[in-house]
Amino acid sequence: MKKLLLILLLITSVAAAQTPVVPPQHETIEVTATRVAEDVLIVPASVTVIDGDDLRSRNATDLGSALSNVAGVSIAPGGEGGPAGAVPEIWGLREFDAFLLVVDGVPWGGAFNPDLPTLDLTDVDRIEVLRGSAPVMYGATSFVGVIHVIHRAAGAAGSGHVSAGSYGSGSIAASVPISQTPELQQSISANADRRRFRDDDTGFDRIHALYRASSQRTAGTFHFDADLTGIRQDPNSPHPRIGSSLTSEVPIDANHNPGDAHLDQNRIHLVGGWDAKLAGSPWTTTIAVSHSTFDIVRGFLTDVVNTDPNAFGFSQNRNVNDVYFDTHIVRTISPALRIVAGLDHLYGNAHATSATFDYFAPLSGGRGDRSGDVPVFEEFDARDRRNFSGLYATSQWTASPQLRFDIGARLNRTTESRHTDGPDGPESLTRTFNKLSGSAGVSYTMFARGRDTAVLFADYRNTFKPAAIDFGPEAEVDILNPETASSYEAGAKGRCQDGKLRWTVSLFQMDFRNLVIATTIDGSPVLQNAGKERFQGAEAEVEYEWAPELRAEFGYSYHDARFRDFIKEFDPGIPTQLAGKRLEMTPYNLASAGLLFAPKGGFNATANINYAGDRWLNMRNTAPAKAYTTWSAGVGYRMTRGELRLDGHNLTNVRPPIAESELGDAQYYLLPARSFDVSYRWFF
Repeated sequence: MKKLLLILLLITSVAAAQTPVVPPQHETIEVTATRVAEDVLIVPASVTVIDGDDLRSRNATDLGSALSNVAGVSIAPGGEGGPAGAVPEIWGLREFDAFLLVVDGVPWGGAFNPDLPTLDLTDVDRIEVLRGSAPVMYGATSFVGVIHVIHRAAGAAGSGHVSAGSYGSGSIAASVPISQTPELQQSISANADRRRFRDDDTGFDRIHALYRASSQRTAGTFHFDADLTGIRQDPNSPHPRIGSSLTSEVPIDANHNPGDAHLDQNRIHLVGGWDAKLAGSPWTTTIAVSHSTFDIVRGFLTDVVNTDPNAFGFSQNRNVNDVYFDTHIVRTISPALRIVAGLDHLYGNAHATSATFDYFAPLSGGRGDRSGDVPVFEEFDARDRRNFSGLYATSQWTASPQLRFDIGARLNRTTESRHTDGPDGPESLTRTFNKLSGSAGVSYTMFARGRDTAVLFADYRNTFKPAAIDFGPEAEVDILNPETASSYEAGAKGRCQDGKLRWTVSLFQMDFRNLVIATTIDGSPVLQNAGKERFQGAEAEVEYEWAPELRAEFGYSYHDARFRDFIKEFDPGIPTQLAGKRLEMTPYNLASAGLLFAPKGGFNATANINYAGDRWLNMRNTAPAKAYTTWSAGVGYRMTRGELRLDGHNLTNVRPPIAESELGDAQYYLLPARSFDVSYRWFF
């Protein structure tokens, strides 16, 4: 890391005297990698931008459908966060906290875990996906990627949407501009969603509202957002595995939760921002405050038998407060050199009270005993406070019209304090880490003729992240060792045929230490560090536009994710070395293809196919899962003021395991069954 700092100083001193150069500019812009709006081609990293109009043309209302054609990204709907949640896989790592979710520039979930169940894609302008970590701009928050959801600006044109679907699902949404003057731009979007599934007693109701305001003043521009979400979930059950395969003794749609199971959350999120000039340079300051409350009752089978008890459950009340602050300046020292420097802070404070109990659930489903009808086994109280601070600087030096260097470094300080009170009495622990992280990248433009451009790129990133806390039923005082990773990436990207053909290919390798995994000790779910791992592979993404209204997209990735050194006791007193074994739930091959026909009026259509290859369900690689393919398609008719659509998801109705439970031992969430939606969208 000292070398990174020395190189940064060297580039700063040399570049100030360079001849002014202007990099080529094109139409696809991103802001995630450097916090500066710039051409995605010249950024030395793999970045995909999904336009909001494309999402609406495909009627993509959840993260899985929105990112279905992004190479190397696989979104498992549902998971431990409930049917409204998701478990993304990027670079071959499928973990609930391995990536960073950002919404309008603010980490969504603060210093804890990404808050996917409350993510809403109504009125989205675009989604940017950065593969790999962001060790400079976002610090100790992610390893395998950043998913940045950006809503339309305050005062944008309005629209409305209603839908009805399978199993009693339905939704209504509206986005309305309130004022559109330069002095004050305001808009509000609101929606209510009711989603039901074929699984017994499974679904969620979500109400969401987002108010956005922007006011231009002589000294700068002030921004304010208020985001309110209320969600009520009826969780589904993961399917148990016995031996090397999922058991057939449990119906595929059975629900073994307690009779009063629920995952309820209320969240308020407020953001204020100020864009101005400091010493003649753009200066941006953002502060965000969030408060969430959770009311949870849920459970999992412990034995696949019809004897009482055969399940373990817990209830929990949780309060989470988080604060995010960032201020940074963009200094253009010369036309060839730009420096972004700033500081940020993430604060998180959580308090959870839990109670565990054993209960009986019939294997045939229909839910089990209510939590209030069985005795409490143990009670726990847990408090966790986190402070993540960072001082960062990054430099973009355009050495020539063809050659650009990006180098950045960050000084991190993280502090975590945890206090628990359970059957063994009160315990407290505090851990503090001071670490450097950084990145270095280079891009070389091989040719640029009009809109046609081809660029080679490579980057190195070094990062760390304090271990996750899963807010499970047990109040563990232990604070695990932080996760660390070093990654290397090289590739090429470009546009051909006057911009009609857009493509990216890349190779990557990431060496990982202390991966946090879920395990079970004495029947209770806990987290532990998992030694060393290596993730490597290749990804390719191609998009071809035959005409302005007709486009095809293709994606392919090869991911090889393996343990390098991890000894685990699956049976007491019998250690097993897992070196060389593949990480569970990660296929070698992922592929996708999509076709979008979206003229301005008349009939339109979309079709998509996704393929996931063979994978292992367990760490010992003794339980195989077969490859599967899913289809989705939609057809619509657009009129002057509206559009009528019919969309189908998982048309082949396959039900493979797509995510492993963090709380239920050897249990897996399945892909939701086939569903249809009829919707009408109108434009104000």
